[in-house]
Amino acid sequence: MMTALELDKPRLLLVDDDETFCKVLKSALEKRNYDVLVANDVTNGMVLAEQYLPEYAVIDLRIGYESGLELVKKLISLDDNTQIVMLTGFASIATAVEAIKLGAIHYLTKPANADEIVNALNRNEGDSSVLISENPLSVKRLEWEHLQKVLMQYDGNISAAARALNMHRRTLQRKLDKKPVRD
Repeated sequence: MMTALELDKPRLLLVDDDETFCKVLKSALEKRNYDVLVANDVTNGMVLAEQYLPEYAVIDLRIGYESGLELVKKLISLDDNTQIVMLTGFASIATAVEAIKLGAIHYLTKPANADEIVNALNRNEGDSSVLISENPLSVKRLEWEHLQKVLMQYDGNISAAARALNMHRRTLQRKLDKKPVRD
């Protein structure tokens, strides 16, 4: 039986394949008055989303070998008012654009702490004062961005993207498994 206090807490769905990260973030978010549901894969995330219809969600971009973008799409189809933050250690312009197009309100790179996540969940407008970098992206970063863009064009199908890039599938997989170069 839920208490009246628990009913007042906003429900948040956290989906990430890193169980330790989920445990730590769940505790931090509960201290910030959220009722946190945790899933470590897309399938269980969808089940929890359908069962509990969360007001908020923090979704990892890469959940095992699955894409968190599918879960963003599902959450928005269930309730287009769900505030979703895409969280990733594999940030790219292509995935950020797709996450926002699908309905996420923010896109954060790991490591992000609970305060940054809560701020992102509650920020509905853009910030025109964000500084524009004076330095162009490095060649390695541009390569990473291009690979991500092509992969998105082929709906995450590595074999099809590798063919389009005229690259061996394993070579593409190896490049995608590396974290992006930070500029």
